Amino acid sequence: MEFGHAPVLLAESIAALNIRSDGIYVDGTLGSGGHSEQIVQRLTDGGRLIAIDRDAAALERAGVRLAPYAERVTFVHGNFCELPEILREQGVPAVDGVLLDLGVSSPQLDAAERGFSYMSDAPLDMRMDTGEDLTAWLVVNKWPEEKLREILYTYGEERYASRIAAAIVRRRADAPIDTTLELVDTIKRAMPAAALREKQHPAKRTFQAIRIAVNDELSSIQRLMECVADYLNPGGRLAVICFHSLESRIVKTAIAAREHGCTCPREFPVCVCGFRQTLRSVTKKPIFPSEQEIAENPRARSAVLRVAERV
Repeated sequence: MEFGHAPVLLAESIAALNIRSDGIYVDGTLGSGGHSEQIVQRLTDGGRLIAIDRDAAALERAGVRLAPYAERVTFVHGNFCELPEILREQGVPAVDGVLLDLGVSSPQLDAAERGFSYMSDAPLDMRMDTGEDLTAWLVVNKWPEEKLREILYTYGEERYASRIAAAIVRRRADAPIDTTLELVDTIKRAMPAAALREKQHPAKRTFQAIRIAVNDELSSIQRLMECVADYLNPGGRLAVICFHSLESRIVKTAIAAREHGCTCPREFPVCVCGFRQTLRSVTKKPIFPSEQEIAENPRARSAVLRVAERV
């Protein structure tokens, strides 16, 4: 099996976790297993990795990659936002590190039949977990125009959200929009000529928005970030790789709330609001990929890594 997809910010995220050989770690977004492989190789003294992914195909693919370390790995088909339940089922009260590599994975983008890519024709799907009911087809063909406009503007930061949503509704009135390239054509027809000449593909923001809606991605991140500190041992690390501003804002805000959440006026000599710090930022600024990594792996261009430690 070929594992050619390069994990983003690999060295930086592994260093950020400060891995102990006997520790327990969670990779909440297993994907192809690139990050997990580096984690598990360091667990040489009874350590354990809990590897989670919503995508059954990813679990199967990574299972082959991590087979040499099988005794150290527990695979879980689930959503990382279910971390409290997953750890409870595993009999683990707290862990020494959690890694998240957010967004869609390279294999999901490259598998045309999954419907994530605007570059290949495929049924409109975009489900990370193919057992879920909501698909991109349902979003595109059944959701009301106002709801479409809202997700395109909010999740895709698409400035032509109103025009694209209206165009989708007009086209589906004649016949369902069944494939990715039919959707791309609809998007292009709705946009002004100047927008079509921009460097970024005209469908990129719309596809991002629909994918986020189908997989309820931002809600999952929010749920995890609200509780993850409670499941880290003292000194345990949280490392989160984000790829766009919506994800990054949730992560940054959640860490800040656990680090600087005191609401008392500055002039108060002691805290009386009951705040107790549970996280501290490990670096003052987020970590970005090097120019060399971006040159070797263009998908790393928008990546940003934030690291926090349990106190």
